[in-house]
Amino acid sequence: MPRLSLYKPERGNDYTFLDKTISEMFTIGGTDVFVHKYLGPKDVNSADATADQPSYVGGSTEASIQDMLFLENRDRKYDPNIYNLRGIYNVQDIDFDLSQFGLFLSNDTLFMTVHITDSVAILGRKIMSGDVIELPHLKDEYALNDYSVALKRFYVVEDVNRASEGFSPTWYPHLYRLKLKQIYDGQEFKEILDLPYDEEAPGEGSLRDILSTYETEMQINDAVVAQAEADAGKSGYETSHYYSLSTNSDGSVDLETAQTDLDGNTAARPARSGYDGYLLGMDEAPNGADFGMGISFPTNSVAGDYFLRTDFLPKRLFRYNGKSWVKMQDGVRMTFTQSDTRLTTKTSFVNNTKSSTIGGETVEERQSLSKALRPKGLETDN
Repeated sequence: MPRLSLYKPERGNDYTFLDKTISEMFTIGGTDVFVHKYLGPKDVNSADATADQPSYVGGSTEASIQDMLFLENRDRKYDPNIYNLRGIYNVQDIDFDLSQFGLFLSNDTLFMTVHITDSVAILGRKIMSGDVIELPHLKDEYALNDYSVALKRFYVVEDVNRASEGFSPTWYPHLYRLKLKQIYDGQEFKEILDLPYDEEAPGEGSLRDILSTYETEMQINDAVVAQAEADAGKSGYETSHYYSLSTNSDGSVDLETAQTDLDGNTAARPARSGYDGYLLGMDEAPNGADFGMGISFPTNSVAGDYFLRTDFLPKRLFRYNGKSWVKMQDGVRMTFTQSDTRLTTKTSFVNNTKSSTIGGETVEERQSLSKALRPKGLETDN
């Protein structure tokens, strides 16, 4: 008589019976799960790629990696067909955690179990990271917006493992455990968010129009920037509303505004601003005095004249002492937001937008470093 054992080297009738029973349990007690199947990254830089039909990286394989430096796939291709599975998960409340500095979400990660055999039979492969799951039972028909459609809920699969509760007495697994995170309006999910929010009226609008928070975030950002410009328009310290030191003809020091002293007499223009500190220099003369500007000094100047050289980086203000032009200050006080007027090394060096030659190839600063610095023979992203 053979020895009794639940485990067998091959998956026999016991495994098949348990697997069908578990599948039936998901059919009866599970919820519909719409799967947007991830096909792999697409190469938008390929010569054969078009805006409507980009080519795939690595021959359209899910295992391909677009960026070998950061190990991520930003441009993803999804199957236009939607696959229907059954899944089970524990519904939980999503609360805001206020115990720390700031606002954090707790319990915003879902853990779902799906049947292995059924999911592989429907998808043609095992479910994997990058697949996007839509839960139709979480549609919100009463959202506070101007749309007449229900808001859908999409989650991306971040991790897939065999569920511990999915092992039967035969020691074979029957369930996958999925770790899900809610998607955001990012480059990775562009193809999904470009889908129409109403299947019956595809031209009305896309899912991005009702699910994305981009416009609201940009309005908040613009309001913050506008308030910051009103509170602190330029970097450094504002000293233009203070009086600057000026030396009169008799050697005395007076406080003056513009070119007139406190007694109403014409006084000599200040030889210095009178204040020292970090980022004080402006591209204007002290006390609002008149000054000229250009790329070369004028020939008909008198002692005390100011001139702003615009060919310096940053702009430099000079004062004529009767014999030579003496540097007074550099216009280092710049705005924080208007990059076209910030003629300093902060914008030309730190934010370098020029091209460089690396290994005989012309490289733009905005180009992906993983592609720009890739050795010869490794141009493909597989």
